[in-house]
Amino acid sequence: MGSPSGLEDGNLGEGGEGTSGVGLSSLIFLGTGCSNTVPNARCLIQPSDPPCAVCTQSLYVPPEKNPNYREQVVRWFTHHKIPQVDSIILTHEHADAIFGLDDVRIVQSFIPFSPPNDIDPTPIYATKFTMDSIAIKFPYLMNKMWKEGQEVTPIAQLDWKVIESDPDKTFMASGLEFVPLPVLHGEDYVSLGFLFGQQSRVAYISDVSRFPDSTENLISKSGGQLDLLIIDTNSLHKVSSRSTHLCFSESLDAVKRICPKQALLIGMTHDYDHHKLNVLLAEWSMREGIPVQLAYDGLRVFIDL
Repeated sequence: MGSPSGLEDGNLGEGGEGTSGVGLSSLIFLGTGCSNTVPNARCLIQPSDPPCAVCTQSLYVPPEKNPNYREQVVRWFTHHKIPQVDSIILTHEHADAIFGLDDVRIVQSFIPFSPPNDIDPTPIYATKFTMDSIAIKFPYLMNKMWKEGQEVTPIAQLDWKVIESDPDKTFMASGLEFVPLPVLHGEDYVSLGFLFGQQSRVAYISDVSRFPDSTENLISKSGGQLDLLIIDTNSLHKVSSRSTHLCFSESLDAVKRICPKQALLIGMTHDYDHHKLNVLLAEWSMREGIPVQLAYDGLRVFIDL
């Protein structure tokens, strides 16, 4: 996630109670666009002829509908009555997946002027490779002992927990069991998706260009049909054979192979006109028998985990 909220990158978080679906858990989507953001700044400062319709339109969307992480917390955490983040799971260590970590402090229960060690740190799960990378970028966020009398600054307090890129090495976070799902994010870079849910099976895969057979077999219908697949779809068209993300057609091919009961697409660039693409996806869904739509920031899905 570019900004923390339960599952990193793509920003999937557990929701609070609402007026409908009472008694069910829910998934709330934040940061569903790509790392370049929408609107794309280049489209605005170096406009094409004709201008990019999606980026131009987004200029006129109220700020609360087109927010960064802090604005998302103010809008969606408040709207859904989410008081804090209970745990964080990182998919990988790219900038768009970890640079929101500094802002975790705004969703922790800080007591003014209290020493950091008086605050229960938020559990954060990541591979050793990801932790080593974060230690270079954010050394002050890693565990450290505070000396008596040392001046204290309000930074995020995190309890680092190592996980492995192995589906057999499951872990518990916020009362849920998570199965790591290693996927290729480029030629030879491994990112993690996650399988979770006991009553309903959900797979979250935010950064992927290719599925290892073992991962796809685990989440395919033959391995037990998913109730919900949340999957990357970065560019509308294939940009390069060395792309680090699935494009639109590749994502739909993956949905067909995996065959979940429902799928939601995340990670879209400014090439995606949500209204037009969701009309197309509705037709595809009727034809293939798998409901698929583009996710969006603030989307809430009630599901019994």
